[in-house]
Amino acid sequence: MTDKEIKKTIRQGTLQKRDSISKSAKEEKDAAIIQRIVKLPEFINAKTVFFYASFRSEVDTMNMIKLSISMGKLIVLPKVDKENNRLKLYEIKGLSELSHGCMHILEPSVSEDRLRGLNDVDLIVIPGAAFDSRGNRLGYGAGFYDMLLSKMEKKIPIVAPAYEEQIVERIPEEPHDIKVDKIVTEKRIIEC
Repeated sequence: MTDKEIKKTIRQGTLQKRDSISKSAKEEKDAAIIQRIVKLPEFINAKTVFFYASFRSEVDTMNMIKLSISMGKLIVLPKVDKENNRLKLYEIKGLSELSHGCMHILEPSVSEDRLRGLNDVDLIVIPGAAFDSRGNRLGYGAGFYDMLLSKMEKKIPIVAPAYEEQIVERIPEEPHDIKVDKIVTEKRIIEC
């Protein structure tokens, strides 16, 4: 099997496992993950946090975003720039500033004066389909995050919230892949 086929198989398997988590188990797992993330020194020290808007069966970020705003942190979320096939980051003041965008994922619906650069961020909280203990991340195949993160001019900690069901033995690595620093599950923090 080629690396591409291996990735496709891993992605399908972990997404199937993630989708099969019951609503009540998911709520418990989400709460445990939030508790771990807010205690991370990287989170405590961050003034500006880049979150993703959770979608389908992803680890819920909406409560993390609300909590972060209540703590006085600046929050930026990505929005797909279809013309240039990339993500742009916008500061939001609350969840009411989100609306359905690309693939029905919630995106900031704010003016261009809220546009922020990746290097203004102190912490990145990133989604993914699967992760391994070396920090390799398997996204959904569009490459938006790898493209965006390749523009980092300084070391910004990258944290991935994930369920134990999304942790795999090994994900094939490619030169352009950006690794995560920590994976936070409902059971543990994996230092990569």
